[in-house]
Amino acid sequence: MTPQTVPDAVFHTRVRNPELGGDNPFEWKTLRSADVFASRRVVLFAVPGAFTPACSDSHLPGYERHHDALVAQGIDSVVCLAVNDAFVMYQWALSRDISKVMMLPDGNGEFTRKMGMLVERTGQGMGMRSWRYAMLVEDGCITKMFIEPGFRDNPPGVPLEVSGAETMLAWLESDDSAA
Repeated sequence: MTPQTVPDAVFHTRVRNPELGGDNPFEWKTLRSADVFASRRVVLFAVPGAFTPACSDSHLPGYERHHDALVAQGIDSVVCLAVNDAFVMYQWALSRDISKVMMLPDGNGEFTRKMGMLVERTGQGMGMRSWRYAMLVEDGCITKMFIEPGFRDNPPGVPLEVSGAETMLAWLESDDSAA
């Protein structure tokens, strides 16, 4: 079975440019999927939204806490993706002292939609969001996915049972990951 490749999508990010000076030394930088995933081993975890309770208290901090252990397993980058804009992702990282995990804004939901993981959260006033999942991507190919159960529109909540850093790390450390 051939692994699925990650979809080509555009991510609108903000990066610091010290030459700009002033109070807001950031500029727009457009990334494509290849910029994030090509020729690298990437662990990406997707969350329903920045500043939401499980995402802020468990999911994101878990990957920050286990970042070095993931890197020790040959991971080049640990990426948090949410259907939020670059400004929200930046402030969320600041609010949680996140410095190792790459915050990847999927503000238009393009990547999430192409992954088949876009769900309605209109029942909670959240619009369209990502379902919670984690995946290992090797040179643009998805080699393992951990998708939370109950995938559907407008759930009362999205569980955090199988997509946490501990699950990914345990799998990477296991014999199953070498198969």
